[in-house]
Amino acid sequence: MILIVDSGATKSDWIALDEKGDQLFLTQTLGLSPEVLTREVIEDRLANNFELSRNRKEVTRLHFYGAGCGTDRMKKFLKNIFKDFFPNAIADVKEDTYAAIFSTTKIGHQGIVCILGTGSNCSYYDGHQLIQKVTSLGYIPMDDGSGNFFGRKLIRDYYFHKIPQDLALKFAKEYDLDPDVIKENLYKQPNPNTYLATFARFLIENKNHPYSKGVIDKGFQQFVNNYIMQFELATKVPINFVGSIAHYLKDELTTVLERNDLIVGVIRQRPIEGLMEFHRETL
Repeated sequence: MILIVDSGATKSDWIALDEKGDQLFLTQTLGLSPEVLTREVIEDRLANNFELSRNRKEVTRLHFYGAGCGTDRMKKFLKNIFKDFFPNAIADVKEDTYAAIFSTTKIGHQGIVCILGTGSNCSYYDGHQLIQKVTSLGYIPMDDGSGNFFGRKLIRDYYFHKIPQDLALKFAKEYDLDPDVIKENLYKQPNPNTYLATFARFLIENKNHPYSKGVIDKGFQQFVNNYIMQFELATKVPINFVGSIAHYLKDELTTVLERNDLIVGVIRQRPIEGLMEFHRETL
């Protein structure tokens, strides 16, 4: 059995294939980012999934693409967990950027591949290898244009009284904005980046409000300036995206890209289906 996993900070999509490439099952767990989770939490999330627990000894190959897997230390950390949970499997752990590449860009073709989901990232793919200009320092100082970036912006603007009153009242009705609740989730609970990203839904649902339009536009322009424009070929190759923010704000994102003379490529919410086709071709 072959397992293919696309793991973001919020959730992880799992597809199991047999040796012929036929799908056996599709399941989902919470995100498994090694940067923000302990071994115990990750093990619990694996063990609590019925399909994974039932089939864990049947897995012979694991292709894991995950947020927070950009360093050798984080890859080794996850491989040790997988070795214990899937005792008969050979595990290959790559950062989630490779999932974005393999699901949007054909082997041998060039392109810039971006992630805009709970977090954000951007890489250049020359047709064979990945090239990055920006090393991520995590969700606090970086992640421009992401779900947690927009969530942080909303909370800050609400407390600094910068959200128009009509929208602020609506925001307060939909979320518990008590300062103690916010601080509890940010400083004492796991996955503060995922918590921040939950507020981005409000921005998406109210994207036609003048305030929201401004926030979205500035956030995407900041992502273009700080990430995409790092590459000299930025205006000459397609710019591909994966992630919920890119998907649900596709029109707004396209507007910003075209304004910067960038070529809009593939925009996909979830890379898992593209990953499945990629690995079927390599069986």
